[in-house]
Amino acid sequence: MKLPALLSGLFFFLAACSGEVPIRADVIYTGGTIYTGTEADATVEAVAVGDGVIVYTGPMQGALDSTKSGARIVTLPENAVMFPGFTDSHVHLSGIGQRELTLNLDQVTSIEELKAKLLAYREAHPELDRIRGRGWIETHWPEGRFPTAADLDEVAADIPVVLTRADGHASVANTAALEASGVTAETEPPSGGDILKTDDGEPSGMLIDNAMGLVGGLFTDPDAEDVREFVSTGFDVYAARGWTGLHNMSVGATELDALQALALDDEIKLRTYNAVTPDQLDAAINRSPRGHLLTTRAVKIYMDGALGSRGALLVDPYSDAPGTTGLALREKDETMTFFERALDGNVQLAIHAIGDLGNKRALNWIGEAISTHETSEEDGSAEDEVGDDYRWRIEHAQIVKTEDQSKFAENGIIASMQPSHAIGDLFFAPARLGPDRLGTAYAWKDLMAEGAVIAGGSDAPVEVGDPIIEFYAATVRKGLNGYSDEDWHRDQALSRFEALKLFTQNAAYAAFMEDELGTIEVGKRGDFSVFDQDLMQVGDDEILATKPLMTIVEGKAVWQAEPIAERETEVSE
Repeated sequence: MKLPALLSGLFFFLAACSGEVPIRADVIYTGGTIYTGTEADATVEAVAVGDGVIVYTGPMQGALDSTKSGARIVTLPENAVMFPGFTDSHVHLSGIGQRELTLNLDQVTSIEELKAKLLAYREAHPELDRIRGRGWIETHWPEGRFPTAADLDEVAADIPVVLTRADGHASVANTAALEASGVTAETEPPSGGDILKTDDGEPSGMLIDNAMGLVGGLFTDPDAEDVREFVSTGFDVYAARGWTGLHNMSVGATELDALQALALDDEIKLRTYNAVTPDQLDAAINRSPRGHLLTTRAVKIYMDGALGSRGALLVDPYSDAPGTTGLALREKDETMTFFERALDGNVQLAIHAIGDLGNKRALNWIGEAISTHETSEEDGSAEDEVGDDYRWRIEHAQIVKTEDQSKFAENGIIASMQPSHAIGDLFFAPARLGPDRLGTAYAWKDLMAEGAVIAGGSDAPVEVGDPIIEFYAATVRKGLNGYSDEDWHRDQALSRFEALKLFTQNAAYAAFMEDELGTIEVGKRGDFSVFDQDLMQVGDDEILATKPLMTIVEGKAVWQAEPIAERETEVSE
């Protein structure tokens, strides 16, 4: 049994026997509005936390009765609204930090602006002999196309330059980078990748999915200190946005080492749940690294690429590129072998699948693997008996055929989805998919109706990584500029409470932490997100104006916008 669950059970047992609180509170939060998340409109006057655990919720007097002498009382501003801690169920933590510390292109609005940003960066860093950047996405650009090597050559032709698309599934390289890497018109793309060509058959500079590795050798992998800086910066950025926790995707060995070092120094700021790269399967089996606020028990794998770069694997060809159906990044035999190892090791799998064929394969292969494993358990041939609570996840689940939607609930598969992908993609998805497939794209409501648990995330640094944007996307399903049309299928928008659950209760469940997180209840951990507007009540057009006020983990503020009034109790021990 997990320690927090044990503490929770101990609390209720002792409280029932003696009527006393076994853990005395060291901090009380009151003022503003406090939503417990147990029901859509459930609020309390005060929450008391002791040793990181919620020991009381209810009227203020009861909170005072639960405290020890010298406990702090934090009085939230009148406009403050506290929720159970928001968790981003899909983020790349080191990528967040790296985006902040390198050439950040996430606000670029055209090829001309991309070139201007690159030129300014080149001039600001004359010592560099090569440049790497990330964050551009062309779907709103007036040019209506991908950038090319020729574009980059206009402002930086003398050194290799590689700029990665926001989704991480495509890069544009300049001519110097292509030549230094030996990429020519005769270069064959690797399996699961593509090299886009110009009309005369030369590489355009655009490299899709596995083809990005062709220029990867130009850059030295970040060392442990670099990655530690990336991760620390990522924690700071996320705390300042109001997130109390995150599910950290595609974590490699160097990042695991960096996280372990931070854990040993007690510098893990937010509750972190790791899904490691496939080569780190043993780390997930052994649950290492681990520590206060740090858990490792999942593995991330890829079935296909991304929709924007036409790498998502579709049953039928792309409407705007009839010659392709996307990229298959895994073959069945090797995948089923990997599934068996994960099941034997009681490891959760987080499987990237975006296209309808990518999702169909993932759902069917998972179903086969679980059925085979449970049969082997019955006849005694399985290595380990792990029960049936696998909670495997499909990350993104963006386009799922109607006949496949029920398969999530049938095998207990979690749909880990990112609402902001919809409001970004739906500017270009109609062209990629055509009208007939749009009805099964980003279909949160339909998946819920089929019984699927949906965990909400952002996929930052692909997206901004802002809980307010994600909440807005889930409930309003319009562009950040207010745009939508019939292609956006706004009937898939969620209620405010359904959206809250995506980032609280469902996120906790997706990490096997529902006994510890997700609601503000006695016995759970004291993780809270505090904002300056009531997300359950404000108008749709007001949601995006919401700002974080305070981020609280284990009852302690890890970030706050400005000092908030505190005083000490004078309760005797």
